[in-house]
Amino acid sequence: MGSDGEMKINGKADDDLKAPLLKPSEDVAITVFPDKGDKKVRTVKFKIGEIKCTSCSTSIESMLGEVHGVESAVISPLDGRAAITYVPELVDVNKIKETIEDAGFPVDEFPEHDIEVCRLRIKGMMCTSCSESVERVLLMADGVKKAVVGLALEEAKVHFDPNLIDTDGILEAVQDAGFGAELISSGNDMNKVHLKVEGFNFAEDGNMIQSCLESTPGVNHVEVDLAEHKVTVCYDPDLIGPRSIIQRIGDASSGPNIYHAELYVPPRRRETEQLQEVRMYRNQFLLCCLFSVPVLVFSMVLPMLHPYGNWLEYRIHNMLTVGMLLRLILCTPVQFIVGRRFYVGSYHALRRKSANMDVLVALGTNAAYFYSVYMVIKAITSDTFEGQDFFETSAMLISFILLGKYLEVVAKGKTSDALAKLTELAPDTAHLVTVDSDGNVVSEMDISTELIQRNDMIKIVPGEKVPVDGIVIDGQSYVNESMITGEARPIAKRPGDKVIGGTMNENGCLLVRATHVGSETALSQIVQLVEAAQLSRAPVQKLADRISKIFVPTVVIAAFITWLGWFIPGEAGLYPKHWIPKAMDRFELALQFGISVLVVACPCALGLATPTAVMVATGKGASQGVLIKGGNALQKAHKVKTVVFDKTGTLTVGKPEVVSAVLFSSFSMEEFCDMVTAAEANSEHPIAKAVVKHAKRLRQKIAPNAEYIAEVKDFEVHTGAGVSGKVGDRNVLVGNRRLMQSCNVSVGSEVENYIREHEQLARTCVLVAIDGGVAGAFAVTDPVKPEAECVISFLRSMGISSIMVTGDNWATASAIAKEVGIEKVFAETDPLGKADRIKDLQGKGMTVAMVGDGINDSPALVAADVGMAIGAGTDVAIEAADIVLIKSNLEDVVTAIDLSRKTMSRIRLNYVWALGYNILGMPIAAGILYPFTGIRLPPWLAGACMAASSLSVVCSSLMLQSYKKPLRVRDRAS
Repeated sequence: MGSDGEMKINGKADDDLKAPLLKPSEDVAITVFPDKGDKKVRTVKFKIGEIKCTSCSTSIESMLGEVHGVESAVISPLDGRAAITYVPELVDVNKIKETIEDAGFPVDEFPEHDIEVCRLRIKGMMCTSCSESVERVLLMADGVKKAVVGLALEEAKVHFDPNLIDTDGILEAVQDAGFGAELISSGNDMNKVHLKVEGFNFAEDGNMIQSCLESTPGVNHVEVDLAEHKVTVCYDPDLIGPRSIIQRIGDASSGPNIYHAELYVPPRRRETEQLQEVRMYRNQFLLCCLFSVPVLVFSMVLPMLHPYGNWLEYRIHNMLTVGMLLRLILCTPVQFIVGRRFYVGSYHALRRKSANMDVLVALGTNAAYFYSVYMVIKAITSDTFEGQDFFETSAMLISFILLGKYLEVVAKGKTSDALAKLTELAPDTAHLVTVDSDGNVVSEMDISTELIQRNDMIKIVPGEKVPVDGIVIDGQSYVNESMITGEARPIAKRPGDKVIGGTMNENGCLLVRATHVGSETALSQIVQLVEAAQLSRAPVQKLADRISKIFVPTVVIAAFITWLGWFIPGEAGLYPKHWIPKAMDRFELALQFGISVLVVACPCALGLATPTAVMVATGKGASQGVLIKGGNALQKAHKVKTVVFDKTGTLTVGKPEVVSAVLFSSFSMEEFCDMVTAAEANSEHPIAKAVVKHAKRLRQKIAPNAEYIAEVKDFEVHTGAGVSGKVGDRNVLVGNRRLMQSCNVSVGSEVENYIREHEQLARTCVLVAIDGGVAGAFAVTDPVKPEAECVISFLRSMGISSIMVTGDNWATASAIAKEVGIEKVFAETDPLGKADRIKDLQGKGMTVAMVGDGINDSPALVAADVGMAIGAGTDVAIEAADIVLIKSNLEDVVTAIDLSRKTMSRIRLNYVWALGYNILGMPIAAGILYPFTGIRLPPWLAGACMAASSLSVVCSSLMLQSYKKPLRVRDRAS
């Protein structure tokens, strides 16, 4: 270790610190910060986003070095993984996380193996201040590593260490903060079945069933509800399924106790809770109206209708009138029964040393109500009193706020319509068939879709939906997959083809073997991904968060200044008396202006501006075949100015075919094919598979009855170049010209002519060298996708440049690029070279999107500002990407960027709506127009404006539901 405290380590390092975190081949900087003390230390692991180069990791390290309590930092520039050792007594994890984020690098995840994730339903959040309070409370809990709270979705996603805290502790922390909390899901209940059991009435029966199930292989967790006769089982679908669990419960019967279990489908929690919330606000509003409407009539309507309202002026005692007493009686239940929720919310907010909408409403209504009570007391005790109460202000203010919340909740329910439609795609029942060894159907029965187990045989008749993901075993048909992939045309399905749960079988009968069930189906994965995206917070949301932190205190101060600004000049006689309305004095006029400012400036709409738009956009994108993994990706995509495309499988169809094979040596074609097949058989590259397929077919034609299985030894993959190995006693190389050059294999003029001839036709040449000489070659073609040229042209019209980066040779890459209209090409580039090219573009100030499909594209997908993975590509590429194009159509590159632009435009408009009401409303509420026009904003009308601001923001976000794709190549072609 040098004097600067930094040392470079190659290879595998200390197991506790780096073994689960870093790859052995990486160069890793371990920065040790001295003089941090000898106290007990802990190590926390992060996944840091947006690390582009070594200088980025160095920047983070230097900032962490200034944090008192940080012992050391290990950061991998390649994939952004970091391990930080710290002294818990001196600094906490949240401080470390904030330091990294302040440096401009988002902390994406905590990749420790022992970290679990749970989702909570949070009740009682009114504005951004509430969601921030919940998030802060969760992060303060010991064992919670990360917490994200979604205001619009009313959910929280919590990463926690089960060794330090459990879900009950997390729920308790939220409830102690004054919010309701319910567990939606935890990490161990991805596959869960709910059963209703008949035949057990005592605790012994429940214990018998629970112990029987817990001893069953594949059962992870069992919950027994004796009162409801229900059993909930979490299981491993690789080992057991719901039908086996039901059978196991039946087998647990003993003596007279016969247990019979059947599937119980609980109502969808989200829909149920939304209906309950809508019903609650509606009932509260109607109850409020029952009292507030008479108050309004007695205070503002009947006094203007002589002689019908004269009875309200009848004096009961001294100056106390019938009207004043009725208004007091009717307003009190509204203030303290219906309005109790504002008191409770204010109490918890102030206890957390924060302020939210509840505080503003409680201040405004209390000021009006208790001043009115003071007027009543003065009227009772004085026979010369003249004054006016404001009971209608308090009652109508609460009524309008509840009306606004009711309309807002109804509108917010529609923001997740796309997600609700996705969850409803899977059918309720399926036809389970049993087949014998000859493939004949022995029996058939209808079962619930939730009872399907892996490897079950399912019959799907025309017009029915596919219940789960599977493989076609028998039959032919066309399946409409538009509801999942957005692909309009039905897809032909034959034996061996995959089918997706939720899609529609059109005209033939299919026999399908279930391969993915429960939470593993593509539909479930899409729903989970969209839910996670809707819960994520876009960076633009930070603006609202920063404003909300100071907004409420600022509004309270502004309201107080408004009251002083009218009351003091009034007492000093600085404005004429005719400005003061009849039956009102200077104090009351100033009080009404102050209350109006308090109410009109509520920050609810500000908090809803971003999350509602993200919810609608991600749901709409999923319904059109574009899976956006979060608000961060959604926001970044609108800035994209350069799109980098991979070639094979991205711009091309990805199903290469050999169109020519030639020998350049004395080897027989039979021996040549055997060696190529042996060498390429272990490669996963699409071109390698095409070569193997063609070589086998060619050998079969030459010697149909011959059987020869060659084995390869010392097999090695040369990334971006080809493969090598030893077949028998011969050294074999199969790959491109770069592989031949690196292995000192001479490429003669005959071979060069063959390569040149086919590369001009946009074909890739695969050379085969045996024992140091080129023995033959294959020419492989991969047709360009029909929509590629139109997509490149449309991107150009959007002001976005397109670049191709491929590992293929220059001639083939240039020919493909020319065909689709791409001017800039980087060829013969290995996977890390692709990532370097992207970093070079980013260094020039460009926001870059990368579109790829293979494992070799994953470093570039991670390096890009926005990674887009083709849906038919590898799992590694899809995992590394920010956006997944489900139907593998390049049109959706345009869709993703355009949807991002539309969403960001909508978010900006939402901020205009949210802040516009405040910027315009607060001065009017403060009375700026009153001296010139006589126009003022009464408190109850200010409450209506506040409610309208939240409603307008939600409705503005809902406009994204009408989004349509800007480009449809097939429609243009037709």
